Amino acid sequence: MQEKKSPVTLERKLAWVARKLEAHFGCPEQPKRSRNPLNELVRTILSQNTTDVNSGRAYRSLRREFPSWEDVLQAPIRSIAASIRCGGLANQKSRRLRIILQWVRSRFGQLSLNSLHKKTDNEIYNLLTPLPGIGPKTVSVLLAFALDRDVFPIDTHVHRVIRRLGLIPHRMSAEKADKEMAPVLPKGKGYSLHVNIVRLGKMICRPRNPKCSECPLNTRCIEYQEMK
Repeated sequence: MQEKKSPVTLERKLAWVARKLEAHFGCPEQPKRSRNPLNELVRTILSQNTTDVNSGRAYRSLRREFPSWEDVLQAPIRSIAASIRCGGLANQKSRRLRIILQWVRSRFGQLSLNSLHKKTDNEIYNLLTPLPGIGPKTVSVLLAFALDRDVFPIDTHVHRVIRRLGLIPHRMSAEKADKEMAPVLPKGKGYSLHVNIVRLGKMICRPRNPKCSECPLNTRCIEYQEMK
């Protein structure tokens, strides 16, 4: 049974991971496209249960077919689904997009989430998570990529890497890990940790056949040390 880490120990380990990955990959800068919260929310919903390549194609296809969010709101569900088919789960995602856009218009009086900049992280979580398709991970991505908040989104790659490192128990869910990590996140390192761990997960700490000998974190990786 894996020993539960103390908050101080976990914070120190996360700080070490951040330093090692920044030395290996560099310190990531937020892209300029991240400034529009509604755009980023739609991107994140389209990225669910698919690859980055396919979700990117779906988003670009959606914007070509419907240049404004008003166009999406007024379009038939089947037309929205057709435009995002390449991203997978098109019928489900198109319905969710319609519901979310209707809610945004009703809640804020316009198709914009720019007013979220004035709200706290907890207020944003409480506001958005009741909506279909928006869980804690989706909100964390929105906070990190669109609102410049110091949070640590835990996606599939991050969840796999931090389990292998032994930072969380092997069976802990991503949602519970998100709550576990939030209080001990090294200040100012949420975005860097997320982006660089995703890079590590795609390039080195892959789901199958990970390149453990090339990993900059292998000296403190539980799974690697056990394998050796």
